[in-house]
Amino acid sequence: MTRAALGHEDFARRRRLLLNHMHPGSIAVIPGAAQQRRSNDICFPFRQDSDFYYLTGFAEPDALLILIPGRTQGESILFCRERDPHLERRDGAILGPDQCQSVLGVDDAFPISDVDEILPGLLEARSQIYMNLGEHAVWDERVLAWLDELVSRRPAVVATVQQVTALGHLLHEQRLIKERKEQVLMARAAQISVAAQYAALAQLRPDVSEADLEAELLYSFRKQGARFEAYPSIVAAGDNACVLHYTRNESLIAAGDLVLIDAGCEFAYYAADVTRTYPASGRYSQAQRALYDLVLKANRGAIAACRPGVAFNQPHDVATQILVDGLIALGLLRGAAQALIASCAHEKFCPHKTSHWLGLDVHDVGDYRLGEQWRDLMPGMVLTVEPGIYIPRDSTTADVPEAFRGIGIRVEDSVLITPQGCQVLTEDLLKDPDEIERWMATKGSVGQSAQGLKEVVA
Repeated sequence: MTRAALGHEDFARRRRLLLNHMHPGSIAVIPGAAQQRRSNDICFPFRQDSDFYYLTGFAEPDALLILIPGRTQGESILFCRERDPHLERRDGAILGPDQCQSVLGVDDAFPISDVDEILPGLLEARSQIYMNLGEHAVWDERVLAWLDELVSRRPAVVATVQQVTALGHLLHEQRLIKERKEQVLMARAAQISVAAQYAALAQLRPDVSEADLEAELLYSFRKQGARFEAYPSIVAAGDNACVLHYTRNESLIAAGDLVLIDAGCEFAYYAADVTRTYPASGRYSQAQRALYDLVLKANRGAIAACRPGVAFNQPHDVATQILVDGLIALGLLRGAAQALIASCAHEKFCPHKTSHWLGLDVHDVGDYRLGEQWRDLMPGMVLTVEPGIYIPRDSTTADVPEAFRGIGIRVEDSVLITPQGCQVLTEDLLKDPDEIERWMATKGSVGQSAQGLKEVVA
C-alpha cells in the first residue's frame, strides 16, 4: 500500500491536463517557493510550494514553471538553479537544468539566472497570463516589470495581452479530486498519525507535560518516515483545549483534565489531520462524558452524511443539529433548535465549521461553493469531519454549571469520498469512550491498536 511514489509521468500527466484547460494563446507562470530566513544566516527547513510541487515533483528552491499550450518547441519550461559545487558541498545536490529536463520530463529547462532574457519573449505573444497574483510578491513585480518594459519597446505587440487571470480556479479544481496514488499516500499519512497518537496516549497521565506528549508525536512521525508535521501539533490540557489553535504545549497535565490532541503528519507532501480528546486520569467525569458523547454522535452523524452527490455543507448541518439538540437537552442552550441555529447562538460553544478540504495542504485548495450553491461531494475528494464543543472558564460562561466549564472537546477524522460512500482514513484511532477508558486502563499495545494500512477504496 505504501508503494505509491509519484513518478515524472504522473506530474507530466497533471501538466497536460492543466494545459488542456488553458485558453489558446495563454501562458501560465507558476513560481516555486524560496528559502525563508529563520534567523541571521539560518533558514527554515525548505518546503516546496504546493501548486508548483503538484505539477513538477521538484523540491528545490528558486524555480519557476512556465506552461504554454500549443507551443511547438515545447509546452512546459522549467527555470531552476544551476549546479554549483561550493553550494552543493554545503547544502546538498542540485539537479540543474540538464538533469531537470530528463528527470522531471519537462520540455525545456534553463538556469533561473536566464529568466530575464528568456521569459519576456515568451510573454509578448500571449493574450492571457495565468498566475496567482498576491502569493509570490517578487514574481508579481518581475512579471509586471517585464510587461511594462515590453510596452515601452513594442506597444503594438504587447497590446495583445488582455488580462491576467488567477490560475487557482483551474489548478485547484484539478487538485481537489485526488488520484489513486494520492489517496494511498494520504492513507499512509493518516496511519502514521494514528500510530503517533497511540504513542502519545501511552504516556498520558497526570503530572506529565503537554510537551512530553508532543515529543512522542514528533518522534513517532519521524521514526515512521514522516519528517514534518502537517501543521503545528496541538496538545491542550484542561482550559487550553478551549483555544482552537493552541500550540504552546507547555502546561502540566492535571488529574481530571481532558487532553485534546490534534496532530497530523505530512507524508510525501500529503497531510493528515486527526483529533481525539482523552481523560488524563483514564476516566471521563460525568460532565465530560456527556459532552464527549454528544461530540462523538455529531462526528458519526456527519460521517454518515459524507457520500457522493451530497452538498459539502450537509455534514456540517447534520453535526450542528445534533450538537444543538444535545446542548438543549443538557440545559446549556435554551430555546428552539432552529431558532438557535438561525441566530448563531450555538456558536458560543461550537464556533467553527465541521469540515475543510485536505490534501497537499492541511486546509487544502478548492472552492466550497459553485456560484451561490454548496458544491456536491464527489469521489476522490478528501475532507475532515471535526465537530467540537468548547466551554472556556471565562466571563462568557458564567451562567454555565461549573462541572461543564473549562472543557474543550473535538473529535476529528480524515474522510475520503468513494463511489460507494466514504472511507474514514483515521478509523484505526479509538474514539468510543468506553474503548478509550479500557485502553488507558491497560496502556494497550500500539502495534495491536493501529495495525496495518487500510485499503483505500478508489
